[in-house]
Amino acid sequence: MRYIFSSILLFIFTTSVFSAELKIGIVDVNKIIKEAPQTISANKKLEKEFGSRTEKLKAKIQALQADEKKYQKEALTLADDQRDKSEKSLQQRRIEIQRLERELREDMDLRRREEIGDLQEKINQTIDKIATDEKYDLILYNGIAFASENVDMTNQIIKSLGGGTSEAIKKEDKKTSKEVGKTKKDAAE
Repeated sequence: MRYIFSSILLFIFTTSVFSAELKIGIVDVNKIIKEAPQTISANKKLEKEFGSRTEKLKAKIQALQADEKKYQKEALTLADDQRDKSEKSLQQRRIEIQRLERELREDMDLRRREEIGDLQEKINQTIDKIATDEKYDLILYNGIAFASENVDMTNQIIKSLGGGTSEAIKKEDKKTSKEVGKTKKDAAE
């Protein structure tokens, strides 16, 4: 697989020497997913959606812990049948709490994947738009071992999605303004 990918890239780069300049961009999707404003709003949305279930579960856990402490204090004075009954009741509650925790975690994971799927769709649309507007020939993402800042367009995508608080984005803006200044200087000459 790597051989094929390397061969394709080599072919693209060698043919570009003989043709017009090739414009390539690299995107770090994981960074976008972490820093995009949609991720923050999705997390808040999930907290709100699952907040009551989480609080109820915490209350059940605290009640169980209190009852377990109470049982440990009273276990020596209880009759054997009453002790067995209390142990079974506590065990059933532990199992119920574990089931509720698992269901909550699965539901949250499912919703989180849905939200990330929506965000990835927006990311792809943004990449397509920028690629078309700025006439990129090739944009790669995921699986890139190294990319220089000259071809890394991750911060530009985050900014297009409505972000813009990252230090890297500020560096991107400085780099872009230097390039614009250089282009204006070259045009003046």
